[in-house]
Amino acid sequence: MMKPVSGFRWIIRTFFIIHFSLFINSCGVYSFTGTTLSPDLKSITISNFTMATAGGPANLALNFNEKLKEYYQRYTNLKVLPNNGDLSLEGSITNYDLLAVAPTASDQAGLNRLQVTVQVRFVNNKDESKNFEQSFSFYQDFPQNQTLTQNEGRLVPKILDQLVLDIFNKTAADW
Repeated sequence: MMKPVSGFRWIIRTFFIIHFSLFINSCGVYSFTGTTLSPDLKSITISNFTMATAGGPANLALNFNEKLKEYYQRYTNLKVLPNNGDLSLEGSITNYDLLAVAPTASDQAGLNRLQVTVQVRFVNNKDESKNFEQSFSFYQDFPQNQTLTQNEGRLVPKILDQLVLDIFNKTAADW
């Protein structure tokens, strides 16, 4: 036979049950990727981004294209099509810059900065109000006493990953 619950325990249990049920109801439909894509969107076309700047690794645009396609395939249900997708991404890498930052007392840079900028044109063929053209930029710093060649292989993938994430958030998560 069950023991009766004392008044204080009953209040605490009731409190937790009510709060837990409110928490569950407030969450609504949850997407682990945070996408806000309409269910009627089935495909995306990601045109090859071009290099519109000097400098950078020869395969920079190719690596960026592949990362972008892979991210959409992994984190959405969209099918990547060569053309005529419900969504369309195209653009170019417009800047690949090495900048001196963090000046020191001896007028030398304390850090070097590698910055990559991508110009993106996004078209939503189902909802034209979502269309945009925007520049995305990200950078990574490295010590002044090291060369770009020493750091490029480590920094470029990090920069491209962040650019892909920023573009994805703007197009699929509506941030």
